[in-house]
Amino acid sequence: MSLGCYQTVLFPTEGKSDFSSWNPLKNSQLKGNKISGVKFSNFQVSQRRKCIPMKLKSLLSVDSAVEIEGKEGVNTGSKYDAIVIGSGIGGLVAATQLAVKGAKVLVLEKYVIPGGSSGYYQRDGYTFDVGSSVMFGFSDKGNLNLITQALAAVGREMDVIPDPTTVHFHLPNNLSVQVHREYSEFINELTSKFPHEKEGILKFYGECWKIFNALNSLQLKSLEEPIYLFGQFFQKPLECLTLAYYLPQNAGDIARKYVKDPDLLSFIDAECFIVSTVNALRTPMINAGMVLCDRHFGGINYPVGGVGGIAKSLAEGLIDQGSEILYKANVTNIIIDQGKAVGVKISDGREFFAQTIISNATRWDTFGKLLKAENLPKEEENFQKVYVKAPSFLSIHMGVKADVLPPDTDCHHFVLEDDWTRLEEPYGSIFLSIPTVLDSSLAPKGRHILHIFTTSPLEDWEGLPPKDYEAKKELIADEIIGRLEKKLFPGLKSSIVFKEVGTPKTHRRYLARDMGTYGPMPRQIPKGLLGMPFNTTGISGLYCVGDSCFPGQGVIAVAFSGVMCAHRVAADIGLEKKSPILDAALLGLLGWLRTLA
Repeated sequence: MSLGCYQTVLFPTEGKSDFSSWNPLKNSQLKGNKISGVKFSNFQVSQRRKCIPMKLKSLLSVDSAVEIEGKEGVNTGSKYDAIVIGSGIGGLVAATQLAVKGAKVLVLEKYVIPGGSSGYYQRDGYTFDVGSSVMFGFSDKGNLNLITQALAAVGREMDVIPDPTTVHFHLPNNLSVQVHREYSEFINELTSKFPHEKEGILKFYGECWKIFNALNSLQLKSLEEPIYLFGQFFQKPLECLTLAYYLPQNAGDIARKYVKDPDLLSFIDAECFIVSTVNALRTPMINAGMVLCDRHFGGINYPVGGVGGIAKSLAEGLIDQGSEILYKANVTNIIIDQGKAVGVKISDGREFFAQTIISNATRWDTFGKLLKAENLPKEEENFQKVYVKAPSFLSIHMGVKADVLPPDTDCHHFVLEDDWTRLEEPYGSIFLSIPTVLDSSLAPKGRHILHIFTTSPLEDWEGLPPKDYEAKKELIADEIIGRLEKKLFPGLKSSIVFKEVGTPKTHRRYLARDMGTYGPMPRQIPKGLLGMPFNTTGISGLYCVGDSCFPGQGVIAVAFSGVMCAHRVAADIGLEKKSPILDAALLGLLGWLRTLA
């Protein structure tokens, strides 16, 4: 997972979802603070868990989502500027950015609501986020608040609740670290645990800030579009050179330049694991810098009513721009004509055509399943040599009696109790979200939501008879819950009033992700982000977007991917300036750089 990107999912077979827009929290500093796309709810840290009943407003339901499809008669004869396969955050950001530029876009979504792993489901009065509830890129300032900007571009805004603690780590040797929203408070806490490493701590996180500040100063568009890229370089040469310097580097190497304490290095591994599902030595420094600083710069802000409202708002905004989204539309093939992607075919036999096709599926699904008859482009062969599919997850959604949680329980927890070597092992680390400590409207009165997830390979679940499959789910879930009961919440098991368990097979089925994978993971220590492909592909007219494109996993990363993809596609279809000669030179250079990985 990534904080901001664990991609776990459980989808309902029935039930209607209501997202409420009331705000129970107050803060004199953020009172009424609004930017297009996001509005901070009244909030006060010391009172963040007090619930004030207010009138509820429905924001999202399965029924209304299906109605968005509206025109059952989406015209298969229409010629679109772009077809987007999948409505995850990356796909929706690409679609809405293109629509705002004047493109006619069709989004095809397999499920009945938008969002993919940033969706929701509702059962027994609970509204569950299917994936991460840690929202990066959702603040009111800077250039990396990409979710906020995407909503604002289509005239949407959402109330958000600031989270005072990004995550509370519970680690071996009784190491407990809270990552406070305020950077100074986090540094004070970490240096109090490792006073002998104060200088190293400041230097490592200082390098993270160099990256973040460089990114945050730039207007973020496609790194595959030379007119933009050269323009940014001439305007901000130092910032661009800073990013170029860090592009081939990993967080673990830089941490080891300044830090010697093995427990502190292991803590930085855990920090990176929740960014990239790998340790610091295999986490690109640019990814680490982007996430480890955004949590302090803009902070983690939870959307009132649940994460699913983000995708719903983007989908509505897309329609307002004159584009379309079709649900229950399972794409089975990308249509190629004379070497160019020209359309798609869905499972009911209908075909849709466009100037460009954008796949929000993983690259393995795009080139292994949607392009069955095509030879794998050389660039994709190289990608699969450098990256493998990261494991999937076991997820547990629970409703519990509220009194089992101590006062002032944090929203997000990362648990690795006894052995650092288990960090990356299946079922070794546990990530826990309790979004109801921020928004109590997500659960019935007197209840809290616990969303628990841990890495789990699909191979553990294949070939089991149904009875054995269900028994194994219950056995592993019971062990995971038992660990949380022992470490954090005594009496947890007896407080459970609702429980549902999902496995990698669940994720594969509903998200159409090969092996239920979370995303790409380097086979060995990578050269930073050098090997990560951008949005263009070896097939003319076909683009990819999402977590298997630069810059990788995480909500802020896939939103960045969507912005980049929309800009490159817009240039290719004549909605942005373009230089074919410079394009060819830049794309050739970027392709060569990837071979160095």
